[in-house]
Amino acid sequence: MAQPPVPLKDMKLMDVKLGQLPTWLAMRDFTPSGILGALRRGYDRYYNKYINVKKGGLGGISMVLAGYVVVSYIWSYSHLKHDRHRKYH
Repeated sequence: MAQPPVPLKDMKLMDVKLGQLPTWLAMRDFTPSGILGALRRGYDRYYNKYINVKKGGLGGISMVLAGYVVVSYIWSYSHLKHDRHRKYH
């Protein structure tokens, strides 16, 4: 038997076709509580996949560290760019 089609509201982003994207985005919850809930679900998914495992490794923590390095570089890029053109002599 074929599975019944999933309603657009319950579809994941990867399953949405390009023509359905505006309608799917309009159905999302963009209130502060909805955004906070999405961040919480993302954190829980990351924690359960990479941190809360029986045989853990450095993968999950190294991704957090790499993300921190990238974000801190982006935040300080204007200062680093300004210092790059100075002459020290």
